[in-house]
Amino acid sequence: MSEFLPYIIIGITVGSIYGLSAMGLVLTYKTSGVFNLAHGSIGAGAAYLFLELRQRHGMSWPLALVISVLLFGVVVGLAMERLAEGLARVPAVYRFVATVGLLVATLGVLGLLFGTQLLTFEHFLSRDPVTTVSGVRISEANVAVVLVGCAAAVILSVLFRRTRIGTAMRAVVDDSQLLDMTGESPTLVRRYAWLIGTCFAALSGVLFAETQQAVDAIVLSFLIIQAFGAAAIGAFRSIPLAYAGGIIVGLAQAVTSKQIAGHQFLAGLDTNMPFLILLIVLICLPRGRLVEVGKLVKARAVPPSSLTRGGRFAGGTAVLAGALVLPLVVGSRLPLWTSALSQVVLFASLGLLVYSSGQISLCQWGFAAIGGTTFAHMLKHGLPWGLAVLVAALVAVPIGALVSLPAIRLSGLYLGLATLGFGVLLAGFFYQRNFMFGVGTDLATHRPHLLNFDSERGFYYLLLAIAVAALALVAVIEKSRLGRLLRGLADSPVALSTLGTNINQTRMIVFSISAFLAGLAGALYSSLFGSINVDSFNYLVSIQIIAVLVVSGRRTVTASVVAPLLFVVLPGYIRNGDFALYEQIGFGVFAVAAALLSQTSLRGRLTKTVVDESGRLSVDRTVRTTPDRIAALSAVRTSVPARS
Repeated sequence: MSEFLPYIIIGITVGSIYGLSAMGLVLTYKTSGVFNLAHGSIGAGAAYLFLELRQRHGMSWPLALVISVLLFGVVVGLAMERLAEGLARVPAVYRFVATVGLLVATLGVLGLLFGTQLLTFEHFLSRDPVTTVSGVRISEANVAVVLVGCAAAVILSVLFRRTRIGTAMRAVVDDSQLLDMTGESPTLVRRYAWLIGTCFAALSGVLFAETQQAVDAIVLSFLIIQAFGAAAIGAFRSIPLAYAGGIIVGLAQAVTSKQIAGHQFLAGLDTNMPFLILLIVLICLPRGRLVEVGKLVKARAVPPSSLTRGGRFAGGTAVLAGALVLPLVVGSRLPLWTSALSQVVLFASLGLLVYSSGQISLCQWGFAAIGGTTFAHMLKHGLPWGLAVLVAALVAVPIGALVSLPAIRLSGLYLGLATLGFGVLLAGFFYQRNFMFGVGTDLATHRPHLLNFDSERGFYYLLLAIAVAALALVAVIEKSRLGRLLRGLADSPVALSTLGTNINQTRMIVFSISAFLAGLAGALYSSLFGSINVDSFNYLVSIQIIAVLVVSGRRTVTASVVAPLLFVVLPGYIRNGDFALYEQIGFGVFAVAAALLSQTSLRGRLTKTVVDESGRLSVDRTVRTTPDRIAALSAVRTSVPARS
């Protein structure tokens, strides 16, 4: 027992911070229906602010703590409450996308303000021992962190169970109008919840930096995301269980690190234990306890294109013609465009999920990594280039089917968390295994040695042909019976099931196709450079690309073409060291805006229906379709008095 005691002490300390973060997350989710994926970046911002005030401006740590936790938390909480109110009126998939965009934008802002390098965080809690148990010292810092976590759990539990505002917080999501009739302001109740939740996020960020003695925006954001496992143990609803879940996750992580010491094959399992727990809980928790909080909002259907079929064909032909002549005009930047072509297939795989079936995936780059590593290993074993690419794409299919298992019982938020957990677990644990990248090794790749395809221009045209074929496949799927089933799945799975459709099979099919395309994209991407390693497939890309996809439009084929231009080509033409961060901020902000406007028709906003001086109806000619015209006329008739 004495051997495990140091790990238990560390586990309880870190677990208390997990629990503190999870309680703030659960509180805001319960009261607004918005699960804030950027919860960790709020903590990172507070940690940076604390470091700036204390270490660079010489402020005392109590005052710096008050400013970075209470003042910063209140300001962010007020802003988040306003955002959450707008997101309450959009579908769950867009709520999730908005918080992804917020995370991406916040990381960009922190990078601009404080740099992207790891900063040393000087501890402010005393390391002096309070007591010694079996020769293991328990410091004042350990005791302080645990006491703060326990006190917060007790106070919040009492607040929810014994006070009027706590009762109002439990009721505000279920029926805010009924709560308003009792005299309580739903907006004020949600505001209180967000103020408390963001202050908890800020405090957990500062305490994380204190225990790690370092500040890094990405590391801190994803350390606090590990609290998702704690929130899952509390079924994303129970505040006391969320804190207990934090302790469980912290202990499991610490004890696992003790057990796997000396076992190279299990290296990395301890740091990824929270995500493994998250996956296990999401898969094993009864489905009835995973009902999303908030109103069920159906996604607005994409309006028909204003272009005729001939116009769309002409536009597509013009784009293809431009792509064919591109190598003749771009000169030395051709590799940049070739890289973008490999990403067309990746965005098509994600668009098929998000736009056609309403599913969320935060592990597409993980599928691409599986395709890339399989492709490299197949080349190593002597397979021809084309066959190696095909095998790489096919190997990703059963992995996609495996990931679809949570999709069978989960949707919206919980599916997004499950795919996030899978993506992080894949990168943090499986990347290090020899059947993928291995440790500190590069996997050799090459281009096809056939018909001059190994040249820069030849390989560009080969990837262009593959990208066109992939887009054609996606377009055919969307027009086929499967595409109609996917749209029905996004609109109403229950109604689709009552018609005799096997919706579980449909979900598995779409995930498998998406994984195939992502694996294909990974193999093509791996061919570009001659070798790949762990750094070639950073799991953060999975989070960024969903924000880029949403910014690029709501039609799968169009977005799959536009997104690589924004994500790959545009940064390559702008020579500015900070442009990548500015671009990241832009993607995040526009993703939030796209989510907020997802239920609003741009045509409806631009269409003006007025009454002229003679009392006759005057409808703007931008209303072309009969349903739009009827709706506009009906709206005006109800607002204009009848004339005799």
